Amino acid sequence: MNYKTVCARKLVQAISFSFFVGCSVNTPVIDVTTSETESKTDSINELLSQAALFSGNQAFVLKLEAISELIENDLFERAKEEIGKINSSDSFELEAQLNFLLLNAQIAKAENQSQIALRWLENSIAKGVNPVSEIGRKILLLKGQTYLTLNQPELALFVFTEITESWPTESETSLFEDLWQSLQEIEESRLSLIAEDSTSYELRGWIELTRIFRSEETSIKKQLDNIDQWRRTWVRHSAAIRLPQPLRDLQDSWNGRPLDVALILPILQPAGNAIYEGFLSAYYQELLASQEVPRVSIYDSSEVIDISEIYNKAVANGAELIIGPLKKSLVNQLQDYGELPINTLALNYADNPSSDNKLYQFGLAPEDEIREVINIAWEDGHRTAAILMPEDGDYQELQRFFENSWVQRGGKVVSRVNFHESSNYAEIVKMLMAIDSSEVRAEKLLNLLPRRNMEFTPRIRKDVDFIFLVANPNEGRQIKPTLAFYFAEDIPVYSIPSIYEGSENPTENRDLNGIIFADAPWVLGPTTELNRSTNEDLRQVTGPLRRLRAMGIDSFRLYPRLQQFSSGSIKIMEGATGQLFIDESQKFQRKLKAARFVEGIATRIER
Repeated sequence: MNYKTVCARKLVQAISFSFFVGCSVNTPVIDVTTSETESKTDSINELLSQAALFSGNQAFVLKLEAISELIENDLFERAKEEIGKINSSDSFELEAQLNFLLLNAQIAKAENQSQIALRWLENSIAKGVNPVSEIGRKILLLKGQTYLTLNQPELALFVFTEITESWPTESETSLFEDLWQSLQEIEESRLSLIAEDSTSYELRGWIELTRIFRSEETSIKKQLDNIDQWRRTWVRHSAAIRLPQPLRDLQDSWNGRPLDVALILPILQPAGNAIYEGFLSAYYQELLASQEVPRVSIYDSSEVIDISEIYNKAVANGAELIIGPLKKSLVNQLQDYGELPINTLALNYADNPSSDNKLYQFGLAPEDEIREVINIAWEDGHRTAAILMPEDGDYQELQRFFENSWVQRGGKVVSRVNFHESSNYAEIVKMLMAIDSSEVRAEKLLNLLPRRNMEFTPRIRKDVDFIFLVANPNEGRQIKPTLAFYFAEDIPVYSIPSIYEGSENPTENRDLNGIIFADAPWVLGPTTELNRSTNEDLRQVTGPLRRLRAMGIDSFRLYPRLQQFSSGSIKIMEGATGQLFIDESQKFQRKLKAARFVEGIATRIER
């Protein structure tokens, strides 16, 4: 409550008192204070009653204070009703007019009407708001938060950096956390351009902090060292005094990291061994960098049918975190275990949701791959799909998942055909593109008309925007040319990682040219130091095993960060398998990278 409002309230209280005792110019001013037991609603009603005794700016200020209290107490319906009864005026004081805009925006944002909130905040009166003033900071903070809600992080960043320097150090605020969130949602390349074009010390400092944080995303210790170095360099920056909470939590995560990790994997099986190799590759990279790595115990689960014995043994031996198992049936057993004694990062997904907050799940789910393909195809403007995939039972589940997800997105599936190992791909493509129906019609006409008088050209269906193909490389190399042979070469084909064997083979892969697919960054590049050393030190493997090695790398990099993800301190991590994020059931999901076969080479598509 500002000084003028306090004076107005006291004056009203004095007037009310003198009304009851008689009108006299010598009536003493008595400050009737509100009792501590008076409800918030009574206090608000009193403000509105007082406002009725005034006119102009004084009445306006009192009404706004009442509405502000309604908002503070989450009484948005009444706040909306009361603010709808009043109008601002150019004759009112500027601060009161700005407060009127702010309150309207707060009500709109609470009702999830962010565009309306933004219109209030972008009013001509608010455009020149002073970021040093209290009302100016509040307006700009809400404006930045609204931009974030509207998925405009860059605009949010510009607004937030206007007020970070002037925000009182002792004042509670989510400003620094909101600003950090906006930075995390902007691509690295775009941040570089913003920094180059800016002369703002504050903005450039924030971008540099983000860069050094991202540059060592694989190691908490390196991130902490980089932050300390940044603070010594940017000593006048607001973040040097007040780091965002996720960066403050980083030290707690490092101090509380597991020092003893148990790895439960089917080491004698190719999949388990590939994950093990990736895990150790990341382990030794961290060992060389900081010498601060956990003690790791390996438990082979190749022949394990019941998880309880090997799991309990790892716990009894002092494990503070368990990574594994890999087999889905064993993960299902873990989920039925009851409350787990220690944090566990399962390397597959249980069939049913888990309520145990110590169970995390991470795997190479094909559903993640399909979601990414759907996003790419949708962003490319496609709306009608044809599906071509194997007929095996597991693939049928994936087909249903694609269909349901695509339809929920607003798309339509107009054709679906399944094939098996010995299929005639010419016949399969004909069915997919309805060429077989065209041929049947032609045959009927040929039976009615003299054949010498009729020339037939097959006609493909025109309602297919793209083809969703699930196939291995050998199948794809036969299917893609067959599509071209039957006049479907101009229809885009999208696929999942199964289409790529993970190594350059331009001669054979030319038959895959044009196919767009999503895959792990580890497989697509660019090549990192760890990627190079792994390729040099370990045997060469095909795509599926390369992806499992990447999974092993990410499982090591996740081990100290599980609590960060669970608490929301970090929302995204750039992993070897993709951009990792966690859902409400503590399952890690991935956002993959897009690529296209060009001259037989899988070439990254920057989106």
